[in-house]
Amino acid sequence: MENRTVNYTQQLELILRLLVASLCGFAIGYERTNRLKEAGIRTHMIVAVGSALVMIVSKYGFFDVMRLNNVTLDPSRIAAQIVTGIGFLGAGTILVRRSGINGLTTAAGLWATAAVGMAVGAKLYIVGVATTAIVLLIQIVLHQHLPFLPKMDTQHVTIVMDQNQDEINALRTQLRKLNIHVTNVDMERKPEKQEVKLNLWLETAEPANIDRFLTVFAERPGIKSLQY
Repeated sequence: MENRTVNYTQQLELILRLLVASLCGFAIGYERTNRLKEAGIRTHMIVAVGSALVMIVSKYGFFDVMRLNNVTLDPSRIAAQIVTGIGFLGAGTILVRRSGINGLTTAAGLWATAAVGMAVGAKLYIVGVATTAIVLLIQIVLHQHLPFLPKMDTQHVTIVMDQNQDEINALRTQLRKLNIHVTNVDMERKPEKQEVKLNLWLETAEPANIDRFLTVFAERPGIKSLQY
C-alpha cells in the first residue's frame, strides 16, 4: 500500500476480497435456506460483503489522515461508532409477525449501505461503488426464484377435532411424514364439547404435500371440520 492512500490499482485487489466474502455468505445462506431459516442467502451475503468492507475501511481508509504531520487521532473510532449505531436503525426494520419474520434483508442492506458510505468517505471510491453493485445484484437477482433453491409454499389451515391425544399424535406424525413444517400454531380448547380448534400455519418445499395432508387427515373420524 502507498504511504498516503490506497491507489486505484490496489483497490481492484480489494474488490476481489468483497467477491470472496459474498461467495462465503452465499454458502452459509444456502445452508440456512435449506433448513428453512428466516435469514437466508441474501441476508448472509449482504452481511458478509458489508463486514468485508468495514474491515477494508478500518485497515486502509485512514492512511492519508494518520500520516499527516503533527496530527494525533484515531479516526477508526468514528467508523466503529457508525457500525454500532446502524444496528439500531436496522433493528427498526425487522418485524415479527404470526407467520414469520420480515425485514432481515432490509436491515442487512442498511448496514451494508452504511459501510459503503464509510468507504466513499475514506476515498475508497472504487471499493464503495463495487460494493454497491454487488449488493444491488444480490437484491435483484436473488429476489427471483432460482431453480436450485427450494420454493416454499405456505398455507393457513383451521382444524376442529376431538380433544384426544391419539388425534394430536396422528396430526404430528402426518406432518412429519410429509415434511411439512408448522411455522405457527394457535390452539383454542372447547371443554364443553371435548373439542379443540387448531389454527396452523404450514410451510413446505413441496406444495402438493399440503394437499395430501388435507386429503388424508380430513378422513379421520376425530375431525369435525377442516378449512383452508
